[in-house]
Amino acid sequence: MEAQVAASKVGKYATSESGDTLEMIERPGGGLSFVLADGQRSGKPAKHISNIVARKAISLLAEGVRDGAAARAASDYLYTHRSGKVVSTLNILSIDLSSRTLVLTRNNPSPLIIIRNRKVLTMDEPVDPVGIRRDIRPLIHEIPLEANLAVIVFTDGLTHAGDRSGQRIQLRQVIERILEEEPFDAQRWADALLEHAVALDQGRPGDDISILVAMIHDSSVDDVRRLWARMPL
Repeated sequence: MEAQVAASKVGKYATSESGDTLEMIERPGGGLSFVLADGQRSGKPAKHISNIVARKAISLLAEGVRDGAAARAASDYLYTHRSGKVVSTLNILSIDLSSRTLVLTRNNPSPLIIIRNRKVLTMDEPVDPVGIRRDIRPLIHEIPLEANLAVIVFTDGLTHAGDRSGQRIQLRQVIERILEEEPFDAQRWADALLEHAVALDQGRPGDDISILVAMIHDSSVDDVRRLWARMPL
């Protein structure tokens, strides 16, 4: 099998810097972890907050700390650092080769989407963001690695796309359409979702939008690992 992960991000319109932070690290036991944080407010203040959370989580994951414990520690760290006055959302998506599972850790009121055998499942159980008090616990889903598995993680800029025009995104319907029309390709899915969200915001995103898509394919062309990135300067 082969894992394919892609991200697409855009900042809030007329804001100099995105408040979302996305980090990646190789797991000590094998595999990859992706950390996505969205800080309270927007612009540089939000970026500072999300950086605090993401870097704390990444540093712990690099030391072999389990995903749930890393999320709880990042929350406590933000609470201590900012006295509970600011919050951040946090998602950790891990392809764990030691357990052969996809581990999804969520401290984000926005749902996450799981696609198994072309069926769309929405994980939207209530959960708190990090930093508002001590002992915040995440919700964790662990799924065996299998072919044709896909997961979509995102910040709330996606769920609120279209609010200003009164046409809030119908996320499940959009994903079902992408599933029918697009090939099973992580970057194509991330780009299609982002394009639709920005169009609903009439080309002026009302909030930072970050979308992370992970897929498991049934075969691999070779044993080479590849990383590709593109950003405007």
